[in-house]
Amino acid sequence: MSCGEPHETDCSEVLSEVWLFLDHECDQKRRELLQTHLEECHPCLEEYGIEEHLKALLAKKCGGEHAPEELKRRLRARIRETTSDGRVDVSLDVEITTKTDA
Repeated sequence: MSCGEPHETDCSEVLSEVWLFLDHECDQKRRELLQTHLEECHPCLEEYGIEEHLKALLAKKCGGEHAPEELKRRLRARIRETTSDGRVDVSLDVEITTKTDA
């Protein structure tokens, strides 16, 4: 997708990183570039709005379910198996959630 206007960051590049932007998983410099593009480009801003709405809907519909204890145990065991030295601390009480169709 392209709006036809020149931008510092290409539309396709911005749209491929929308989820990183939404999840605050990009560094501050990249976030600022993406934010600037979204402020300048209406088609990308519309697409961003759809993705933002989808993320909110997913959180609302799937946000409260917790993974079964057996699944957590198996995940921890598998992590231990795949680490090279076996010294990764997977005993932390990390909240593992499941995503199901709503």
